[in-house]
Amino acid sequence: MANTKTAAAKDKKAAPKNGAGKGNSQLENYFTESLKDIYWAEKHLVKALPKMQSAATTEELKSAIEAHITQTEEHTSRLEHVFKLLGKKAQAKKCDAMEGLIKEGESIVEETEDGSMTRDVGIIMAAQKVEHYEIATYGSLVQLAKTMGQDEVADILAQTLQEEKETDQGLTEIAENDVNWEAEQEGEEEKD
Repeated sequence: MANTKTAAAKDKKAAPKNGAGKGNSQLENYFTESLKDIYWAEKHLVKALPKMQSAATTEELKSAIEAHITQTEEHTSRLEHVFKLLGKKAQAKKCDAMEGLIKEGESIVEETEDGSMTRDVGIIMAAQKVEHYEIATYGSLVQLAKTMGQDEVADILAQTLQEEKETDQGLTEIAENDVNWEAEQEGEEEKD
């Protein structure tokens, strides 16, 4: 009898077949609102990243940010395609989280010395906070799309999720390949 209950419970939790999830359930409405939120975030990130790029000290970090600008523009286009697949107009809804993260990044630039490795450390940290927010959001959206039987949407969002993870890893490598160590040396030089 326990096996029958377990099998029935699994059936209830299984993702719907394609074609399901095309109504206006609370979950679908929440999903759409979350898409609007990340769409706003991506669009504003495209505007904020060039400022971070110009403030960066090392060419390696400047290049990484340049690549991410291009990638973020692609993410915006993908979201527009997702809206189209869902039969919705691409709309942005202010993302308070991204607005705060962008403001924090701007503060880091203002509070660190121009041309210093410490500034690059701060930019990397701010950028990774953005990446982690995006990773959390896209990861959740992928799972929700699967739950609603939106496999094509899930695949598109999963591609963006993977790119966000790769960007985060790339930023870690830049930090670990000298930037953090060189920033530590800046403090030592001032003491001498």
